[in-house]
Amino acid sequence: MNEGQPLLSARGLTRDFGGIRAVDTLSFDVAEGSITGIIGPNGAGKTTVFNLVTGLYRPSSGSVLFRGEEIGGRRPDAIVRLGIARTFQNIRLFNRRTCLENVLTPLLQRVKCSFVGAMLGLPSVRRLERELKERARSLLMTLGLERYALAAAGTLPYGLQRKLEIARALATEPSLLLLDEPAAGMNPGETKMLADLISEIRERFGITMLLIEHHMDLVMNVCSPIVVMNFGSLLASGTPDQVRANGEVVAAYLGAGRKR
Repeated sequence: MNEGQPLLSARGLTRDFGGIRAVDTLSFDVAEGSITGIIGPNGAGKTTVFNLVTGLYRPSSGSVLFRGEEIGGRRPDAIVRLGIARTFQNIRLFNRRTCLENVLTPLLQRVKCSFVGAMLGLPSVRRLERELKERARSLLMTLGLERYALAAAGTLPYGLQRKLEIARALATEPSLLLLDEPAAGMNPGETKMLADLISEIRERFGITMLLIEHHMDLVMNVCSPIVVMNFGSLLASGTPDQVRANGEVVAAYLGAGRKR
């Protein structure tokens, strides 16, 4: 990546679903090391942008650039290997598996062990398994979930399931983490702790983040810059103070969006 080049860029990004344009010639940058927010009314197209970045949807036109390389239309697994991870608006955990197993699964997927070595229980394989379990436990500790390591993921309260999904995303060792409404379902105290956690993740792991969130206090406290969408298009972007002072942004939040 060239010096000064954004880590992630959208250029004229567009996605049509039949006769509906969910994302309309959207352009924005995510600087390395930033926590960039995307906000907008319900239906503004925010989650569709995440799906385009992570390969769940192919762009109808326009580009998604990661470290200057076009990634639009690549398979989701290929994008994960490039260093992009995400959480989902609707939590996607292995509910019957333990929290430790949920975090361990992506760690195991990142390493290559021979089938024969695993079956024979070779010392090198056993050592690797121990190291990965310690890594998984460390991530659970970072998220404040160490006491739930052996609990089934589906038995956790909703707010803790949100945290577990973040831990699982971190297990892929991303350089860019996309968080889709991580504060959904959290009470004010949990949301404040989440804000502190997001800042800690950036500092501890050096991870750039792109955040969709309706909780404005969280966005205004941790994100800069902030990208504002409405009806699939870019409405405004800037610092929290600039966004707060933008009359078009205030009007959009008083009105109604139509695309999600």
